[in-house]
Amino acid sequence: MQNKHPHGLHAHPVQHVTHTKPAATTAAHTPHHHGVTPPPLPHPASINGLLETPRPVHPVFASLLPQIQRAVSEEGYVTPTPIQMQSIPHLLAGRDILGCAQTGTGKTAAFVLPILQHLTLHKRQPIRNRPRVLILAPTRELAAQIGDSIHAYGRHLHISHTVIFGGVGQRPQEAALSRGMDIVVATPGRLLDLMGQGFCKLDGIEIFVLDEADRMLDMGFIRDIRKVIAALPPKRQSLFFSATLQPEVVSLARTLVHNPVHVTITPEQPTVEKIAQKVLFVDRQHKDALLVQLLNDTGMDRVIVFAQMKHAANKVCEKLAKAGITAAAIHGNKSQSARTAALAGFKTGRVRVLVATDIAARGIDVDNITHVINYHLPIEPETYVHRIGRTARAGAEGDAISFCSSEERDFLRAIERLIRKPIPVEQHQFHSEAARHATGAAARPPPRGGGGGRQGGQRHFGQRHRC
Repeated sequence: MQNKHPHGLHAHPVQHVTHTKPAATTAAHTPHHHGVTPPPLPHPASINGLLETPRPVHPVFASLLPQIQRAVSEEGYVTPTPIQMQSIPHLLAGRDILGCAQTGTGKTAAFVLPILQHLTLHKRQPIRNRPRVLILAPTRELAAQIGDSIHAYGRHLHISHTVIFGGVGQRPQEAALSRGMDIVVATPGRLLDLMGQGFCKLDGIEIFVLDEADRMLDMGFIRDIRKVIAALPPKRQSLFFSATLQPEVVSLARTLVHNPVHVTITPEQPTVEKIAQKVLFVDRQHKDALLVQLLNDTGMDRVIVFAQMKHAANKVCEKLAKAGITAAAIHGNKSQSARTAALAGFKTGRVRVLVATDIAARGIDVDNITHVINYHLPIEPETYVHRIGRTARAGAEGDAISFCSSEERDFLRAIERLIRKPIPVEQHQFHSEAARHATGAAARPPPRGGGGGRQGGQRHFGQRHRC
């Protein structure tokens, strides 16, 4: 199945055609010239005289309200993804869900569509400061993306929603909550601030969604999440999604869902197969020069560069700017206005290179990304698959280039074990044989801050299990 849509619904795109209404004609106004019978008028269901065969509606989408079906069709999709097929019927029946699914599998639409249906079938006047649905997301970008999904699929409904997160002024968010909202999409920190000030009460929540729970834990939100859960009413429908199911995630899920339906979606390997992957062995001090050299290739039109740390992303941007390459950084230390501006510039083409950390990149879904460059290899091999998949959208092919220095050599070995094949090596001006053959202590990054279970600034909660 293909994905070209920023709101999480994946399916085969449908070509949009302008429908022209045939003019009403009576027999008295039908022209006849010298006894010649004119050609018949087009059938009302046809376009430009060509009969259009009505598209069949998939049974999962057929279970949705006509207004929601119409919005889905207008977005250009007719076939649900596996997670939508497995989740939507159970959610419509009111069941709790424990879902193991990566970003990019269509899970946003999997929960947004049933939520819109529930609110429409059980319509009531919104109550001041008391939303009916709460969707909790780890990052501002993902929260905004979910808000866009609600807007797109609820365009023919009268459902109110708002998105609240930090880094921007609080007053507009207070005002929205005071008007009464059906749905609130929020990041944990700002939500707790508003709850503490009395602007948001969760005692009326009917549906609660915790999205990307593993990333929430990685970002240190576990206490905040538990505070939010404690404020929810016991009687509710709960949806829990995570890309991995390490013990801490499972423990959290047990406190949230009741007799859940288990849905597990493994990322589709063919997506990775469409990507031309290669690794460039390079010493750490030569990475900047190699990056500039690669980006001087005009074929790299829209590029995401992944850096491990926030300060590294800033430094890479500075190096590219000095080389005359338009780039913008996006990470957690950037203000919301700066992140929004960077993403907007990248989407419109004003910014050619987006330098991102993994956490900040959550929720970014941009079409026509030609290349992904791993300036740093990720610590977790699953993250590699997630990164490079951003360049193979809507069935398109893409290119993924990974820099590997000596201290990242073991990360590369873990990635190759995960994808079950070696990544082709490309020779270049700065090629490092030392990096290529590094083993033992030379193939691992030095410990930071005396260990404590942290590497490269990321937390680890025991063994991660792929879904």
